[in-house]
This record gives sequence, structure tokens and C-alpha cells, in this order.
Amino acid sequence: MASLTKNSKDSIQDLLVRMERNNNIIQRLTKKINSYTCEPRDYTCFEKLYELKQSFKTYAGQQKRIMDLIKQKRGEAKGLKADIQMHLERFKKLEQDIAAYLLATDQYS
Repeated sequence: MASLTKNSKDSIQDLLVRMERNNNIIQRLTKKINSYTCEPRDYTCFEKLYELKQSFKTYAGQQKRIMDLIKQKRGEAKGLKADIQMHLERFKKLEQDIAAYLLATDQYS
């Protein structure tokens, strides 16, 4: 039984480490999106950039909310596992959107 709870805690820790890594990646991609090399050139790119920036804000807010909940409920992190999994899925979607935007702005170079 003790190994089951230990594995659960390890699993939560692994998810938290992934969340932190993803957050660092998002911060780097935000800097890249805001650089002059990724400037939008037409209306659709401006719209996509606006959507991405809103997604970044939403992602950051969700990250902060999850981290605050974890700090409040140190022993009850198992209940947050589903939230963390959903957050990681949002990261994958956001990463795909960023890649699509970068490809769209690069075609005009």
C-alpha cells in the first residue's frame, strides 16, 4: 500500500515537473512571438497573433491557479491530477497553434 501512495506522489511530481518545463517553453515562445522576426504581415496573421497572446494569458492564469491550489492542498494533490492533465493537453494545443503561426509568418519571408 505504501508503494501505491509513493507511486501516486511520484506521478504527481512528474506532472508538476512537466508543467514547469512547459511553462518555461511557453515563456520562450512568447518572447519569440513578440520579436520582430515574427511580425504579422496580413490581417489573418494579426488575428492569429491576438488569439495566441490571449491563449498565453489564459495558460499563465491556469498555471498560476493550479500551482496555488497545490500550495494550499499539499496532501490533496491527487485530486488535482485531472486538472494537471488537462493543463498539459492545453499546452500541446497551444504549442501546435504557435507552430502554425510561425509557419504562416515565415511564408512571407
